[in-house]
Amino acid sequence: MITVFTPTYNRAYRIEKLYESLKRQTSKDFEWIVINDGSTDNTNELFEKWLVEDNGFNIVYREVHNGGKHRAINLGVQIASSDAFFIVDSDDYLTTDAIELVDNWFLQIANDETFAGVSGLRSDLAGNPIGGKPKICGEYVDCTNLQRHLYHLLDDKAEVYKTHILKKYPFPEFEGEKFVPESLIWDHIARDGYKLRWFERIIYICEYLEDGLTASSDKKFMDNPKGFLTYLAMLETVHNPKEVDVFRLQFYNNLIKTYGMDKALEIINMANTMDFSQYI
Repeated sequence: MITVFTPTYNRAYRIEKLYESLKRQTSKDFEWIVINDGSTDNTNELFEKWLVEDNGFNIVYREVHNGGKHRAINLGVQIASSDAFFIVDSDDYLTTDAIELVDNWFLQIANDETFAGVSGLRSDLAGNPIGGKPKICGEYVDCTNLQRHLYHLLDDKAEVYKTHILKKYPFPEFEGEKFVPESLIWDHIARDGYKLRWFERIIYICEYLEDGLTASSDKKFMDNPKGFLTYLAMLETVHNPKEVDVFRLQFYNNLIKTYGMDKALEIINMANTMDFSQYI
């Protein structure tokens, strides 16, 4: 069985498209875990209705105080009852055969401890693969998240991780912050040698919204500096530190322009005293 996991915040106007795509799946061998991350819209009313519908799959619905996507993922991983964990954002939806395809590919690597999971492709609404067409000879390629650029596996993909792997790599949770780049964990898993089996089929349809996480990433970095600086510390362990310094300098420049020199110096001093080793 597969866990489809969706964190949601004020997406009542969008999430029904995902729900309908789950109802159309050719395989119903999945559960849908939804963490309502402090929504103030009518998300609760939607799920009160959907929880009692005969939709062919189990829905696990939890409400929490707004703490960010990374905290929601940590909670979802802990309550998941399957071996495979598939994060599908509330803005997006799945192709009709997505669960069937994931199940078939996942079974191939389920008992191989060198694999962390599998991944299909995402596309835009017009069917164009996000990041362009991969350069794969055959139906799939096996490599880590840090090696995927070699096969033109660029930008967002539709990764499905083994649940027990994600339990070993929880997202750090910093008091007062609500965002940590997801690549912090995906790169950590890759750095430790775990591969993914990347297959060349579109299973996930997405649309990047103006009020979504992707669109607001720069501000997220500045408002959640511990999370972002921890991510940069991870990057330094897998890339040239001088290249990472370029991102760090850009981050501090954005801080100065947005919040002023005093705020930037405060965060620089904080960074100099943080022990990143416990998180990376």
